[in-house]
Amino acid sequence: MDFKSLETFLWINRLGSFRAASQRLNAAQPSISARVAGLERELGVTLFERGSRGATPTSAGRDLLDYAERLISLQAEMLERVGHAGQQSGIVRLGVVETIVYIWLPELIRAINQRFPAVHIELDVDTSINLADKLARNDLDIAFLMGPIQQPDVIESSLCEYSLQWVASPDLPLPPEPVSLDALGEWPLITYPRLSRPNVELQHMLARAPNRTRIHANSSIATIIRMTMDGIGVSALPVEIIERELARGLLRPFEAEAVPSNLRFKVAYKDIPGFSLGANIAAMAKHIAAAASQARAERSE
Repeated sequence: MDFKSLETFLWINRLGSFRAASQRLNAAQPSISARVAGLERELGVTLFERGSRGATPTSAGRDLLDYAERLISLQAEMLERVGHAGQQSGIVRLGVVETIVYIWLPELIRAINQRFPAVHIELDVDTSINLADKLARNDLDIAFLMGPIQQPDVIESSLCEYSLQWVASPDLPLPPEPVSLDALGEWPLITYPRLSRPNVELQHMLARAPNRTRIHANSSIATIIRMTMDGIGVSALPVEIIERELARGLLRPFEAEAVPSNLRFKVAYKDIPGFSLGANIAAMAKHIAAAASQARAERSE
């Protein structure tokens, strides 16, 4: 009995079909079927019933599930403690919000490549809402997003936190600071996508102002920065992603009567037997995020 067949069996159970398992394991569907057929011959039982809705485990398949999870977990533990980290291989589907892409994601990818040279990264940059949905559907293994997630099969923990700074074009005729909520309504507010936490919070905050402002929601941080530089409106962004624009005078910071709360990010990964890469990459991300924040603090002194 080989571990690859057991891993295939587990992924079919988790994803509900041979096709989905073949995509997840980056293997042809006939190869997936052959692994299960070999496992069934070895055990002398039928493990799945195939139907229009996918693959459903038989009674024998349900009995095997617990043993397979324990064996795969033991294999991962053995490789972690006895073997070399570089022996770990496979595909890790990593979902990331764009803010983190701008700040320290490239450094994390370089660290993963060095520590786990046989691991392939599939990167998905999206909004927190979409990333949480993809994690729930097993379309992602790890996600860096604004939490909390609160899914039963997901392990999550705090990752990093960034404050927001009001910025505008130097050519925009701002009133004396701190700019009131009413005065902010003179210009469109360019911010994160609709239903995102910063967008919702800003809408609630500005609802108190007599002069209701227009909100231009955008899923692209590059576009938010560009529109703000062009004087279309004002925005509130982490300083970490606009340091170059501030240094060149393309954006000017300003104080306002109200400031949105900090962006708080979580790292979340699927609680899958044998998936030690989830915990390892989460720990690496926390270390790199903390180091990036420390380096910026030292530059500011």
